[in-house]
Amino acid sequence: MSQALNNPGGGNGGGGGPHRDYGAMADSTPEVSFAAAGGSSGFSPTEFMSLSEDIGHNITAIHSSTKQLEKQLKLIGTPKELPNMREKVHAINTKCNARVETTSQDLQRLQAVVRHGDRQQKLQLEKLTREFHGVVEKYSNLQRRISSAMRQTLQQAQQFADQDVEANTRAELLQQQRLEQAHLQQEHDMLDDRRRQVEQIESDIIDVNQIMTKLSGLVHDQGQQMDFIENSIEQTAANVEDGTSELAKAARSRQSYRRKILILLVIAVIIGLIVTGVIVAKLNS
Repeated sequence: MSQALNNPGGGNGGGGGPHRDYGAMADSTPEVSFAAAGGSSGFSPTEFMSLSEDIGHNITAIHSSTKQLEKQLKLIGTPKELPNMREKVHAINTKCNARVETTSQDLQRLQAVVRHGDRQQKLQLEKLTREFHGVVEKYSNLQRRISSAMRQTLQQAQQFADQDVEANTRAELLQQQRLEQAHLQQEHDMLDDRRRQVEQIESDIIDVNQIMTKLSGLVHDQGQQMDFIENSIEQTAANVEDGTSELAKAARSRQSYRRKILILLVIAVIIGLIVTGVIVAKLNS
């Protein structure tokens, strides 16, 4: 992970993630790419710890960016709304979108690493995936709410501007006509600028379904791996139990065999004593 992703969260989106311009087209949705998960020859504890820490840090940063956007949402359409609010929201979205993309790639890399890990590491991957899903879903929903609120205030401002145009048309003979028209033109220019900024913010919206469709493959794969591990554990336990049972049977068989040998020896000794007694009795007679 780059050092830029490890900087603490700032006022423009919870940290210094790599700058990506997601606002180029209003009809587009930011694409979150996924690096191909490559296999490795063995489990790397160092890489596992590094990726886990980076993912956890980025989840926290995305959550922080969401909190900042919530504050901006409360100001939309109020007297406290600043002229640079849309630029600030876009900056937060840009950095946060970059973090979402980076974290998605890191999760796929972590999946490749834990293939050679134990059950605890696989559970850690599942936990991070769930947390990432939750924070991205909340972030995406908030993006849509902000976009809708900004679009609504823009439409209201456009209606007021149109009313001013009609009023000015009825007062064309007034001496201040030119000044009013210049003022109205300035307002329309400002509205056009606001419209472009709102469209840019709309293009920043993360498609959480696209991300989770990719990540659902990770969850499915690791679920299969967990089932395989559990089945292997159960099979091993069954084999151990069968082996213990066989050893117990063998021990009982040996004990039974020894008892039989001992009984035969006792019988042979008794028979020998009887025969000896008979022979001695005949010799004495």
